[in-house]
Amino acid sequence: MLELPTISVPPSHSADIVLPLHPRVPARLERVIVVGASTGGTEALKDLLLPIPAHAPPILIAQHMPELFTKSFAERLNSICKITVKEAKQGERILPGHAYVAPGHSHLLLAGSPGSYVCELSQAPPVNRHRPSVDVLFRSAANVGGRNIFGVILTGMGRDGAQGMRELHDAGAYNIAQDAASCVVFGMPKEAIALGGVNEILPLREIAARLMVLVTKFGG
Repeated sequence: MLELPTISVPPSHSADIVLPLHPRVPARLERVIVVGASTGGTEALKDLLLPIPAHAPPILIAQHMPELFTKSFAERLNSICKITVKEAKQGERILPGHAYVAPGHSHLLLAGSPGSYVCELSQAPPVNRHRPSVDVLFRSAANVGGRNIFGVILTGMGRDGAQGMRELHDAGAYNIAQDAASCVVFGMPKEAIALGGVNEILPLREIAARLMVLVTKFGG
């Protein structure tokens, strides 16, 4: 498949423009998986989602991609995956067995509360030169989900997602980074690892199975 280009729209902004970091997040019962990717991510996401069972927790995805492609990308994944994959819509209820892809024109945020999570879309300025931004998604999940969250950072150029993954980690989430050998570009995982926000580094082919083990282990 032809790799779609990443969004590169100056100026660069902090995720603080979109939402501040919540100081403390209590433990909850409901689990959510959040995923960030850029260069090489379209194929990596396919490999990640294909093995995910239909009863899995909901998954929110920020993939750097132009807005004309995100809907068709989600539809293609939906046609081959056990879970339902769709482009996220504003205010949409987040359900188990579903994956929600950020539209190319908006940041995707996890909003609401455990048991009643919803998708929130924002057209705030690009963060790390990207909209959607992985940092924005991860920070929102840290704010409302804390240790109910499992974070995954996949192949990609740059550092988008590194700070957000550290904030997830500090809020009690469990985070996985794709390893260098299976990445097209090791930039984003490498930066997240360097900031100390990653619990495990795994080959792409092992991440889905590990997530399901973790969900079961932590009572998801």
